[in-house]
Amino acid sequence: MQLDIFEHGREVMLRNDAVHALERRDASGSRLAVERLALEYPGDDALPALRTLVEYVQASEIGRHEAFRAHEAAGQARQMLVETIHPAARRTFGDPGAASWLTTSWQALAQRAGSLAFDARHPQDHAAALWLRAGNWEAAADAVARIESWRRIPAALAWMAESRLHVLGLRATWPLLAELGWLSPALLQDLAQRSPDPLLPQLMASFEANFDDTATVPNGAEDMGGLAWFAAWVLIERPNLREDLAPAQPGRHSAPEQAMRLLVELLGLERQGRHADIVARRKVLRDLRPSLYAAYMKSR
Repeated sequence: MQLDIFEHGREVMLRNDAVHALERRDASGSRLAVERLALEYPGDDALPALRTLVEYVQASEIGRHEAFRAHEAAGQARQMLVETIHPAARRTFGDPGAASWLTTSWQALAQRAGSLAFDARHPQDHAAALWLRAGNWEAAADAVARIESWRRIPAALAWMAESRLHVLGLRATWPLLAELGWLSPALLQDLAQRSPDPLLPQLMASFEANFDDTATVPNGAEDMGGLAWFAAWVLIERPNLREDLAPAQPGRHSAPEQAMRLLVELLGLERQGRHADIVARRKVLRDLRPSLYAAYMKSR
């Protein structure tokens, strides 16, 4: 029994030596430690993952300063990180440790992708997307700002909104969230799931549960359902956000955008007590989207 304990302790010690060297990203030290473990305990279950990480650390040391010249190269590096390195890191360091360890890798990829222009065919290989994976919100925002007309590109708009959520908070980000809902409701929903402020997913869940969007759309009107109407609905639920949502920049003048601006106007008219104007603007809202008008009138 004592011999078994000794052998087990020796195996754990050698495995820990390899793990600790990898934590430091010590390429030569980790290779020597893994070779020692493999020599004495060739059947150790941790060896496949350890070898994968050792090879990755060594390759990273060689190419970490080499800029990507094409999106395909960045995509291959990103795919390997997600599909091969991430599982090996989880096996070696556990979930929290893997996430922390991989931050350095995402930073390196973002730096190497810094000279690549935005390409709608490869959005996840732009530096901004990679900086977000690394958790560097300021660098992500800077990368987005260098994209021409980023506010009209759904992916870039979503990246900037996510960056500002972390740096400036929810209230300062509402204009971008409204614009994103009009431009790409799916990206807005995806972003809400990662929001650092729990209020955003809470409001979205309430919207999806309570907003009745089954009303008939007037003849000739474009049927834009779902989260495109989220910003307008938020004003009904949270009138105090009027000043936060009002600065949203003009988009395609879609019905959801018109509805939000109508509600901004209505809330201002209500404060001023301008009854005749309120009645007229309510009629416009009713004709624009009956279900939204019904939600508005429930609170009146």
